[in-house]
Amino acid sequence: MELRHLRYFVAVVEEQSFTKAAEKLFIAQPPLSRQIQNLEAELGIQLFERGSRPLQTTPAGQFFYQHAVKLLSNAEEVKSMTKRVGMVERTVTMGFVGSLLYGLLPRIVYLFRQQQPQLKIELIEMSTKDQIQALKEGRIDVGFGRLRISDPAIRRVLLREEPLMVAAHSSHPLASQKQGVYLADLVEESLFLYPSHPKPNFSTQVRSLFSEYGLEPRSLREVREIQLALGLVAAGEGICIVPESACSIQFPHLNYIPLLDDAAVSPIFLAIRSMDESEDIRSLFDCIYQVYDLEAIKYDRAVL
Repeated sequence: MELRHLRYFVAVVEEQSFTKAAEKLFIAQPPLSRQIQNLEAELGIQLFERGSRPLQTTPAGQFFYQHAVKLLSNAEEVKSMTKRVGMVERTVTMGFVGSLLYGLLPRIVYLFRQQQPQLKIELIEMSTKDQIQALKEGRIDVGFGRLRISDPAIRRVLLREEPLMVAAHSSHPLASQKQGVYLADLVEESLFLYPSHPKPNFSTQVRSLFSEYGLEPRSLREVREIQLALGLVAAGEGICIVPESACSIQFPHLNYIPLLDDAAVSPIFLAIRSMDESEDIRSLFDCIYQVYDLEAIKYDRAVL
């Protein structure tokens, strides 16, 4: 006996007609009649009163109907629960550098959750360098970072290049330069860099940016994290270079001024294992570009 036999029988009972049941099941009537006859032969009992109009079940048929309905209901519940169990077991683990939380990453992850409700999504803060090793060891499935770190086992996709800004106290002379400033304007300033470890990191990127233009800042001080750096700037202790998305961090008397040098950008990379072409990763890319489209952000779409 198969579940389809139970479905056929229940349909005939509920429609009280082989003809109507066949229409409901989208099958021809003769095959349906044969399936019911085979079911009766297997059970060794008569399920329907012959010649009754409308079609009526025998006492045994009524008993079988009640239990058939329960069995079909239980089968659907088992199917549904099994799907849910399978869905929970699918996990996408993302590594990310902390500064990306001030940008579009939260929106991307939220959209990904909405569009892929069957996935369990985990977020782990870690440096770009640590993300590479975590990808190779299978501890994460995707990494979001800012550094160009090459590894043959890892595929790195440039999502976009984020402009850099200068954070300064509202009383600082730079704060009046609303149109923007150049790196050369900053070399005599007291400049906070972050994070202090591990290397390479965003502070390494800022140092390299000055070197690219042949500049050497007079005073550099590394601090633990971006919030500490901006808090010190708000206290009038110096200035700090940050990604544009960090402008969402607000302190009293804290101003953000654009950096005008062409190379004053911070790249945002997505890293995955070189051979990973899963549908989950494709869906994540789609969410990224949907958010970028909404924000009118230019990008080169990657094709997996």
